[in-house]
Amino acid sequence: MKHRHGDGSLDLVQLRTFLAVYRSGSLTAAATQVGLSQPTVTSQLQTLEKAVGRPLFDRLPRGVSPTPAAHELAARIADPLDALAEVTGTTTGHPPPEPPVLLGGPAEILATLALPVLAPLITEGVRLQVVTGLADDLLAELRTGALDLVISAIRPRGRAVLAEPLADEEFVLVANPATAARIDTGRLERGDATALAHVPLVSYAPDLPILRRYWRHVFGRRLERRPAVVVPDLRAVLAVVTAGGGVSVLPRYLCASALAAGTVVALLDPEDPPINTAYLVGRSTRTERPHVALVRTRLREAAPTW
Repeated sequence: MKHRHGDGSLDLVQLRTFLAVYRSGSLTAAATQVGLSQPTVTSQLQTLEKAVGRPLFDRLPRGVSPTPAAHELAARIADPLDALAEVTGTTTGHPPPEPPVLLGGPAEILATLALPVLAPLITEGVRLQVVTGLADDLLAELRTGALDLVISAIRPRGRAVLAEPLADEEFVLVANPATAARIDTGRLERGDATALAHVPLVSYAPDLPILRRYWRHVFGRRLERRPAVVVPDLRAVLAVVTAGGGVSVLPRYLCASALAAGTVVALLDPEDPPINTAYLVGRSTRTERPHVALVRTRLREAAPTW
């Protein structure tokens, strides 16, 4: 496999070495996987970088970090090289360890739901490298090959990725008991959102995305207020509400323990609460590494209990 690019050419050995470094994040680990010395791996990467015409990795105190050029190259060569390795069998003796499964998603879902059910896989040899962030950013990384799987609050478009519904999250309007005691919940039950006009709002973002959706779905009106507190972590939103900082709308999975303990209360119990679907998204490939498939299966099995 040779591909003309920049002022040189790419050969199969260099590409295999590059992919091992890309997936392991370490020159030492990659050298073990491909059966070469670390100086040889470094030399091959330098030759490859000259051929590509751009740096592929930033050197860190521990390991390396791929550059955008590395993400682009990995997205182009990973599937063909994996397929070729499967056909020809490129390992001898003990097979090298699988690279980490690169998983992205919202910090709250990962910490509260996904990682606890994936933790037992570690004893089976699975390694995880987890990235948190916004759905659009994570899906862009998935398309370039920088991530293997993404839990996304939005359904992506395009043939490069495949999305399957994973779980529905129900949204709940919550306050702590002292704050709730100052609210006329009877007016709320009649659909009068002005009962909350005097209560501060705690939000994930300045534009009140979850609160606005709840107001529109439950009260049938547009929310025209500014938040008193903005913090981009729903766990922190729950902490502020629990401490009496105001009201907010949170996914039930995140506040279920607090509701059970009575540290927060649900202000409404609508017959048709707003929900949001979380999707499990992967790349459209013919083959999937065994550990990626294992993580996918475990998430699918656990999701009905979320």
